[in-house]
Amino acid sequence: MNEALPSSVKAGDDNADREAAEQERAKLREFVAGLSADDIKSGGWFTKLCTQALRSYAEKATWEYFQQKYKGVPADGIVGQQIKMAAKNAMIEGGLTSSLYTGTIAATIGSLGGASPAAVPAGVATFMVDLTYISQLQMRLAYDIAVIYRIPLNVDDPEDVMKIVRVAFGIKAGEVARGSMKFVPGLVRQVLKKYYSGPVLAAAKSLPFVGKHLLQRNIIKFGIPGVGIPLTILVNRYTTVAAGRHARSVFRDEAKVIELADTLIRRTRHPRLMLWVAWLVINADGKIADSESLLFQRLTRLARERHQVDDEQLANVVSIDPAEVWHRVDTEPGDLSDVVYAAERVAAVDGDLNTHEKAVIAELRRRCQQR
Repeated sequence: MNEALPSSVKAGDDNADREAAEQERAKLREFVAGLSADDIKSGGWFTKLCTQALRSYAEKATWEYFQQKYKGVPADGIVGQQIKMAAKNAMIEGGLTSSLYTGTIAATIGSLGGASPAAVPAGVATFMVDLTYISQLQMRLAYDIAVIYRIPLNVDDPEDVMKIVRVAFGIKAGEVARGSMKFVPGLVRQVLKKYYSGPVLAAAKSLPFVGKHLLQRNIIKFGIPGVGIPLTILVNRYTTVAAGRHARSVFRDEAKVIELADTLIRRTRHPRLMLWVAWLVINADGKIADSESLLFQRLTRLARERHQVDDEQLANVVSIDPAEVWHRVDTEPGDLSDVVYAAERVAAVDGDLNTHEKAVIAELRRRCQQR
C-alpha cells in the first residue's frame, strides 16, 4: 500500500519546481532582451531559439541519462513521466506569468508594426518570455521522447531540427490555422474566434510559418479579456500534453519500424535478395509511405553494416522491374522462407495489405514453393 507523501515534502518539491521555472524564465528574459523588433516580426527569434534550446541541451539529454534516471523502466513508462513533468512545468510557468496577461498587453503585439528595428515594446517582451519558455519546453520534450525511443536525431542537421519542430508543434503544410486550433480546448474555440482579430491577427499574419503558428496559439492566453489565470494554466498544460502525446505517437511508430528492420536483417540468410524483394513490395502500389521509406533506409544501412552488402545496382534503380526481381528469386539457391517472411512484414508496415502488395507476395510464395 502506497502512503501519501507528507505535505512538507510535496511543498518542497513544488518550491523547487517553481524556482527552476523562475531560473529558466530569467535566462529567457536575457535571450528576449537580445532580440530586436525585426527578429520578432521576421520570425528570426525562432531560429535563434532553436539553436539555444537544442544544442547544449542535446549534450545532456542522452539515452544513457534517461536509463540512469529511470533504471528498469521501459521506454513507454519513461516517456509518460517526461510528459507529466513537462506539463507540470508548463502549468507552473503559466501561473507565474498569468497575472501579466491583459487585453492591453495583447494589443501591444500589434504595435510591433510601428516599432523601430531595435525597439521591442515592454508588453511584447513579456509575451515573448512566455512564448519562448513554452516553445523551448515543448521542443525539448519532443527531443527527449525521440532519444528515449532511440530515434537518431542530430541537432546540427537542419532536417532533423525541422523534424523536431514539426513533431513538437504538430505543424503540417497548408494547415497553419487548423494546426494551431487543434491544440485549443473546444470550449475556448468560439471565444477565440470572437477576440482573435484586429492588430493581433495582422501581426500574426506578418510572421513566417512557424512563428505565425506559435504566435496564433499563444495569443489565446491573453487575447481573451476577463479570463486570466485558469485559461493561461490550462492552455500551457493542454498544448504541452498534446505536444508530448504527438511526439510519443510519431517516435514510437518510428521506433517500431527501426526494430522491425533490425529483426529482418538479423533473421535473413539472403540480405541482398531481401532488399530487392522489399523494394518491389514497397513500390507495388506506386506510393511510398514515410514508414516504408524509413524501413528501407534502415534495412540498407543494417545490410551494409552487418552483412557488408552495398548494392550499387539497386541504389541506381529508378523504376524497379519485377522481372529482374523474379529472376533473382528463381536463381537464388536454398530455402527462401526468410525472404517471404520479410516481404510480408514489409507490406504490413504501413497498415493492411492492399491488392498490389498481396499480388506480389502471392507470386513470391508461388515461386518459392516451386523450388
